[in-house]
Amino acid sequence: MQSLKKFELPFSYAHVKHVFKEIIDKRKDHMINIEEFRAIYRTIVHRPEFLELFCAYSPNNQTLARGQVVEFLKKEQHETEECEITALEIILKYEPIQEVRKRRQLSFEGFIRYMASEECSVFKSHHRTVYQDMNYPLCDYFISSSHNTYLISDQLIGPSHLWGYTSALLKGCRCLEIDCWDGPNNEPVVYHGRTLTSKISFRSVIQIIEKYAFEVSDYPVVLSLENHCSPQQQEVMADYLKSILGEKLLTSTFHEARVTELPSPEALKLKILIKNKKVGTVEESMLRRDLDIHGETGEASEPENISDDEDDSVGTASLSTQRVSSKRKSDSAPSAPSRKKAKMRKVKIALALSDLVIYTKSEKFVSFEHSQSHQKFYENNSIGEVRARKFVKHSARDFVLHTSKFITRIYPKGTRAASSNYNPQEFWNVGCQMVALNFQTPGVQMELQNGKFLDNGGSGYILKPEFLRNQGSSFTPHNVGRYSKPMSLSIKLISGHQLPPSNMAKTNKADPFVQIEIYGVPEDQRKKKSSVIRRNALSPRWDETFSFTIQVPELALIRFCVEDEVSLGSNEFLGQYTLPVLSLNKGYRNVPLLDKYGTSLKPASLFVHIWYY
Repeated sequence: MQSLKKFELPFSYAHVKHVFKEIIDKRKDHMINIEEFRAIYRTIVHRPEFLELFCAYSPNNQTLARGQVVEFLKKEQHETEECEITALEIILKYEPIQEVRKRRQLSFEGFIRYMASEECSVFKSHHRTVYQDMNYPLCDYFISSSHNTYLISDQLIGPSHLWGYTSALLKGCRCLEIDCWDGPNNEPVVYHGRTLTSKISFRSVIQIIEKYAFEVSDYPVVLSLENHCSPQQQEVMADYLKSILGEKLLTSTFHEARVTELPSPEALKLKILIKNKKVGTVEESMLRRDLDIHGETGEASEPENISDDEDDSVGTASLSTQRVSSKRKSDSAPSAPSRKKAKMRKVKIALALSDLVIYTKSEKFVSFEHSQSHQKFYENNSIGEVRARKFVKHSARDFVLHTSKFITRIYPKGTRAASSNYNPQEFWNVGCQMVALNFQTPGVQMELQNGKFLDNGGSGYILKPEFLRNQGSSFTPHNVGRYSKPMSLSIKLISGHQLPPSNMAKTNKADPFVQIEIYGVPEDQRKKKSSVIRRNALSPRWDETFSFTIQVPELALIRFCVEDEVSLGSNEFLGQYTLPVLSLNKGYRNVPLLDKYGTSLKPASLFVHIWYY
């Protein structure tokens, strides 16, 4: 292994060990000579699919001249800009043989290094940076959002831990949830209320957020407070928010003139916003600040029995079936007339905390009609997944209109005691900005979340398609109509390389296959499966082509999933990679593989050819 590392190519220890063992078992002295070492190297590195490509452009099968590298870049990799310069950069960067490099040529060894590099990744390089216009109002963006961020396990007895906030922020999350309850000695605590989950101090949560808020992204962080504290402890919360966050905390609007729309992510860079209930209007809170009013409370009115985060906090099945039952009735209730007559209840809010709520005021969702008539641009709604799913099914056009104007947060139903997740795609399809997931729970749902927010530099903000921002849009995910921009996508699955070993197999000879899945509007949902390659996880070869027609590519994600066929009907997950369809690079590309927690499995990868129009 030490000798192989000198070649500066990534190797899987398990695969090298297996190849090495096959050769050394043939010798009695358990030693290898230089030719046998070369055989090991070629087995791991000299991939026949790379050699076929190389020889197609090399007349002597030995080297590629600079002009031949340019031809390869144009014809195969679909590079269109400055190919002459790019070809020279590739030779200087990847050619390991000095004499060849001086002649401005590329040997097969250099070609291998280039083809295995990030430059041949399936993910477009310019999408790794912030390339979208960040000057639209906040409601025009999908925002990476977490549910019950303090939990690192289940909703009933699992631990609350600061790592939940640290890890979410390091994954680019921009909306964090904090469930606040009265604690001893006038110190508010954070935990899943009325359950046996452990408690952490509110103060420590704000300290960790202050530390990591802008480690990954400079764009604004929203703290979604599920506030169950008394007015006295709300005052303490306000003090901690101001003293710990300091200048990072947004405490006023940007302009003296009357505000008419939400500011942009660009305008809110390096700012932390508080999402909570509020007494009165933004203008009134500015007046109170100017008058230096402290130590008072106000009352916010809200309809009773309307599903919102409070129902979720106590909605776990084994601890509060009564509230779960109430929530289910609420979720299944009709959208409008009866809701307009809902009884109102008063909630006491400390003015010190209320006045920290500027552009993200929590407002109970009553109906789409009510919001269009009464809701202000800076008021946000939270809707439970069950109720939201019914809206997607029966009132999709109204839902799209609603999210074009107001930030809408979707959260998991309270009966998900094991912190499982719903499919976020169906709510992105109608423009919901904050589709909150349990970040601690691995699975396809979090893979979609991570894949979607790879885009735009991992900033946690993705500009919504125009048809989800335009208030005159008639788009619905069930009937895309004139908003369809069909994309023909062809993927040739060529090979795999050093796939992760199967836990079920005693050697590295797994039986891998690949599933290619499209997630998007219902019409675009597709899943296609390759054949199974028997007893080969080192270098399986498929050479199979899959074709897709995608009606709304702006919303579509593609997921490559590698599994081991352990037995008929029983498969083991080996690795996956998910990304937006519009982030796909054309040409011969590597698909890196990630484990179920999103950690790189390098050097494990797939080799594919991508073409679309």
